[in-house]
Amino acid sequence: MELTHRSPWELLAATILSAQCTDRRVNQVTPALFARFRTPIEIAQAKPAELEALIKPTGFYKSKAKHLIGCGRMLSERFCGQVPATMEELTSLPGVGRKTANVMLGTAFNQPAVVVDTHVKRVANRLNLTKSDDPERIERDLQQAFSRNQWTGLAQRLLLHGRYVCLARSPKCENCVLYDVCHWKGKHPR
Repeated sequence: MELTHRSPWELLAATILSAQCTDRRVNQVTPALFARFRTPIEIAQAKPAELEALIKPTGFYKSKAKHLIGCGRMLSERFCGQVPATMEELTSLPGVGRKTANVMLGTAFNQPAVVVDTHVKRVANRLNLTKSDDPERIERDLQQAFSRNQWTGLAQRLLLHGRYVCLARSPKCENCVLYDVCHWKGKHPR
């Protein structure tokens, strides 16, 4: 996990901010954000303009601010200020889909979870672990192919491999530890 966090709330907020943004950029923004808004209750009461100014470098800041404020409100009203630990409850929060919920389940709550982002999608397809482009189908395919106790670590490894080695445009096949088991037609010869 490359998002810096000290609590489930901080991980949730950082993950919401990470949509269409690098973890590095999110990590530059969150120290000031969490210094100003330490809890879901505090962010629920935030003035949108102040929150938007703090998170603007992450892009899509107006919708992200709306999600964070709504998320803070719902956590305060429905969950006593605590981040819930089930898929159903997590995905009921504004701005939280399956990907974010799986990040929370796997990282914050140590539950088996398969996070499917663009990197996992690409690597899983290149390694023939799935033939789908649908994140939910990819999640199910990976769950069926690996035991529950491997899900979280597997997804994280696929994500990092896709982020740093198996790149979309210029994969670094010469550095790939999976080269011998990769049957992707576009792989570069060593």
